[in-house]
Formats: sequence, C-alpha cells, structure tokens
Amino acid sequence: MRILIVDDEPRIRSSLKGLLEDEGYRVTACDSAEAGIDRLEQHHYDTLFLDVMLPGITGLEALKRIQPLQTGLKVMMMSGEADLAMAVEATRLGAVDFFEKPLNPDRVILAARQVATQLKLEQRVCELELQTGAGELIGQSPGMRAVNDLIQRAAPTDGRVLILGENGTGKELVARAIHNGSLRKTAPFISLNCAAIPKDLVESELFGHEKGAFTGAVRRKSGRFELADGGTLFLDEIGDMGLETQAKLLRVLQEGEATRIGGETPFPFDVRVVAATNKDLNLEIAAGRFREDLYYRLNVVPIVLPPLRERGEDIALLARHFLSHFLAKTGKAARAWHTSAFDALAGYHWPGNVRELENTVERLVILGDGNRIEAGEVGRMLPSGTVEQRPCKEEPVLERKSFREQVEAFERSLLVQGMTQTSGNVSQLARNLQMDRANLHRKLKQYALK
Repeated sequence: MRILIVDDEPRIRSSLKGLLEDEGYRVTACDSAEAGIDRLEQHHYDTLFLDVMLPGITGLEALKRIQPLQTGLKVMMMSGEADLAMAVEATRLGAVDFFEKPLNPDRVILAARQVATQLKLEQRVCELELQTGAGELIGQSPGMRAVNDLIQRAAPTDGRVLILGENGTGKELVARAIHNGSLRKTAPFISLNCAAIPKDLVESELFGHEKGAFTGAVRRKSGRFELADGGTLFLDEIGDMGLETQAKLLRVLQEGEATRIGGETPFPFDVRVVAATNKDLNLEIAAGRFREDLYYRLNVVPIVLPPLRERGEDIALLARHFLSHFLAKTGKAARAWHTSAFDALAGYHWPGNVRELENTVERLVILGDGNRIEAGEVGRMLPSGTVEQRPCKEEPVLERKSFREQVEAFERSLLVQGMTQTSGNVSQLARNLQMDRANLHRKLKQYALK
C-alpha cells in the first residue's frame, strides 16, 4: 500500500513515516498541502494522512482539491485542535477517518490495516467481476434508473421482454440481468445472434435437426430451444430474422413445442424468450420486413436502452469501472483519472455507445503511460476532431461559432461536469450552482441530460 503524509511538523512526519514503514507500507512525506497536491498529480497513492492546520492551503481546502485527483484515495485527517464541527466537515468532504494529536500509534496502525484489507477486498471484487461478468450494468442517470426499475419488475415473472437500443448499449447485459433476477437463474441462459447466422441456418440453430435432414447433417443436433429448456433464450438482433423463420418462430411460441428439421415428433419446451434489436420494428412492420403478430408476441415488456450520449452523467461511472476492470485484468500499474479526462470523454458523442467507451478505456490501459489519465491522452485515443474542445479560462479560444452556440457548449459542459460530480443528484447540483430546480430541469432537458 502506498501512503502519503502531509504535515508541517517534522517530528510528526518522521515518527508517522517510520511507524507505517515498519508495517511494510511504502511511505512518502511532504511538509505542505501544495507539495502534497503536486505529489498526487504525479504519483498514485492509496492512503493520505493529511494535517488540518497547514501553512498556506489548509488541510480542509486541500481535501477539496485532492479528492478529484485520484479515484478511491482514502484520506485520514489529523489535527491538534480538533472539534466535532471540524470532524463533520472533513467527513462531508470525503475523509474516512479523523485523528487527534498527539497520535495514538495503535489506532493509526489499526486504521492503516483496515484500509489495506479494504483494498484487498476491492481487488477481489474486481477479480470476481472479471470471472462472472457481474456488475457491468452501471448507471445512475434517469434513463438507466428507469431501465433498472423495469428489470426488477419484469425479472421475477415469465413475461417475454423486448429490449430496444442502439448497438453497444448493453442489450445482452440487460437480458442476463433479467435471467439472473428470475426463478430460472439456475437454469441455462442461451443466446443466438440472428444477424450472425446465415438465414438458411437460423431455423436449424433454433429448433435443431435430425441426422440426414440435409447435406452435412451427419448427426442429430439440439437447437437453442432444447438447450435453454427450463431457462432463458435470448434472441439478439431479432429484427434481422427472415420472414419465413419469423412465421415458424411465431407458431412455436404459440404452441409451446417445436420440431427438429427432418423430424416428425414435436418436443415440448419450457423457455422464457427475451429478444433484442437495434432496429425500429414499427418501421420494419410498415415496410413488410417484420411480422406484426410476432412483434406483439415478443413485446410484452419493452425496455428501451438510452444511448450513451444521453447518459452524460454515467460516463465517469463507467470509465472508473472499466479502468478498474482492465487494470485488474492486465496487471498493469495503477492509474487514476484526472477530472480533465472526464471532460474529454463527455465531449465525445460515442456512436459506439458503452462498448466503444469500454474499448477506449482498454486502449488507455494498454497503451498509456504515467499514473494519471488526462484530457490530452483521451483525445489521442479517440477519432481525430471528434472531442468537443473546451477553451481554458486563462487562454480563451475563438471558435468559428456564434456567441449563442459557444454559450450553449459551455452550459452543457458545466452541466455534464456537475452531474458527474453529484452522481446525477439534481437537487444537489441545483444547490451547487445556486440555481432554481425548475430552471435546472429545463436546462438538463434542453441538452438531453435527463
């Protein structure tokens, strides 16, 4: 565990550093908040022991500046003039513990060990997520809260679900969440991508075939309905299924039994069907490419996944998750997000949605250097010219846009950053911006952030 100490008293720095080094931790000590902030900008640390009464920038003021620099940093505040109000304020700003001076060595060691244990548990959770694929349906935006509410309502039932959304929005994750929340969770979850299978083979994949049913059928093959018996069958890209197969699927769903190609005796099945598509099925029906009766069979509970560009407040959450995921997977040295990197991510329109963000973070882990991920590095990983540039306060940049367009771009950037910092809490954001909630809601709707 890497620990940083920030205290202006040499005796305390020296004794605390020695105490923690004796426990086997790697410890660095600084004599001012400015020096500590500089260290945190250049290196990754797990824990920070921060004095409240410092020359120049105070400990509480430093805490406000430090928290955005490194995700997951555990901050322990120290003070020789502690009172309840100070401790409460430090906790509100993100500190996990508060120590009165003179320091109690036993309590310091216990707190450090607890943090080390917590870090090991967090690492173990990351490893388990890699093994199980759990925990990847992430989001606190209004759209994702609505999706999660529908999943919780639909999962315990046997109702068919139709998941609608653009490519890369996580339709299969939703299907798996529905299965895992159902009474069928111990039974198989079987999937079929209807767009990835040649049309003349889809029927065989769905219902199976008998030996000799066609050239190349050298043995009997079970279809996805048989394999999923008792569980869930996920039909992805159902909008790409041919009309002939649609008709057979409709009949099978109506009768609750199917017949293998080349077979004569139908077999019953107990399968919950969850379907998904990136197409507008109403348009497909109007164009004669999708059966209306099959649509109504499948569309018992519709779940619409919002694209990532409408989930601005979720981008930082997803980016943090993917960074932890790929650091654990690759075993690379720890890296942390700088707030400027989140601004760069929020300024991109993400046509590939969550899948594209995941790939981008993996690329940052594999190709990136240093302890921090900043805006410039993010920009280099994205298609050229696609990131909305935000002029800095010190050096305004004149763009070929109208005054109104530039004001709107600034407003949207401010709201995206605010929603990220408050985890989508509109009431808190309104207080932070000293803005009427009704007006804030109108602005969020104007910029498609709610």
